Amino acid sequence: MIVAIPKEIILNESRVAATPATVKELIKAGLTVQVEAGAGKGSFFSDKEYEEAGATIEPDTKQLWSNADIVLKVNHPVTNETVGSHEVELMKDGATFISFFQTTKEIDSVQKLLAKKATGFSMHLIPRTTLAQKMDSLSSQSNIAGYKSVLLGASHLGKFMPLLMTAAGTIPPAKVLILGAGVAGLQAIATAKRLGAQVSAFDVRPVVKEQVESLGAKFVQVETETDSSDGVGQGGYAKETSDDYKIKQQALIKEHIAKSDLVITTALIPGRPAPILIPKDVVEVMHAGSVIMDLASENGGNCENTEPGKVIITSNDIIIDGSLNIPGTMPVHASQLYAKNITSFLTYMVKDGELNLDMEDEIISGAMFAHNGEITNEMTKQAIQN
Repeated sequence: MIVAIPKEIILNESRVAATPATVKELIKAGLTVQVEAGAGKGSFFSDKEYEEAGATIEPDTKQLWSNADIVLKVNHPVTNETVGSHEVELMKDGATFISFFQTTKEIDSVQKLLAKKATGFSMHLIPRTTLAQKMDSLSSQSNIAGYKSVLLGASHLGKFMPLLMTAAGTIPPAKVLILGAGVAGLQAIATAKRLGAQVSAFDVRPVVKEQVESLGAKFVQVETETDSSDGVGQGGYAKETSDDYKIKQQALIKEHIAKSDLVITTALIPGRPAPILIPKDVVEVMHAGSVIMDLASENGGNCENTEPGKVIITSNDIIIDGSLNIPGTMPVHASQLYAKNITSFLTYMVKDGELNLDMEDEIISGAMFAHNGEITNEMTKQAIQN
């Protein structure tokens, strides 16, 4: 079977779905690998390195897609203006497509895959189980986003991060608030602490308190008379909370944000728009020069003022960074981790060089969203129907 690694063509995307190291793993599994010429350039992997690993370099985009039995990508398929066709239209019928895209948002791409009777897998849908840990690209990319968000936030901030005692006086540490203590939030906490900031973190899941405090941050918790697991969803993800909880949450967050120099938001609910944690009236109580790094911007943002893809300054001089694809700003390690994730997933399904789609397997069925012209994922089906 031929595995194709196309060049990512979305603007400012520098990652790639395979590295020379993972090409060797794919070949070892009995697969033939074709890499589009220049596919690894943004991540500093040369065509020569791919060839030395055993891949064939294909300069013709149409030929690459039409040859492929399996296509591995970072992003969802899009229209390739150079060849004048949508990437799915270049695929042969019944091929398998695997990438890191949100099926509830990219409805057009899903429908095109259905028309091709393609088998579609989303790395977003990989179950969070022990067996699937090495395939969890959501975690690997969130880890990078959490780290880089602190560095970007610090660069926007007109203050030192650590406590400094100088001849000119003592400079207090910057106050950093992390909203959401998932993988990105925990990495942001660790990075901010390394830089010497005073860090607090909020999450709707009380179970993460121990993790937050183990990293040296203060856990900000809503006191409620209702079930303490109000915000805990399936698979350990956050879920939408009750109205009573939301009222108390907003008051608590407003109190802490007013004192913060840097706020990093990471709250996401799978298959849903990002919850608004920072409404406009809360931004208005922040002190001038404060910074909000909104890591949920790709799903609309946790801050009501966020403009996805832009860095803005409000009328009261608050910097709000809604940059997209922060992992892509660290393409070497982002590609290495993602390529390892997607290769682990693919080789998990391959037996003797052929795809073995065991529909009873929770990892395979969980990550699949389309097969033989039918939608197999409930959230994706609901998104299309709506």
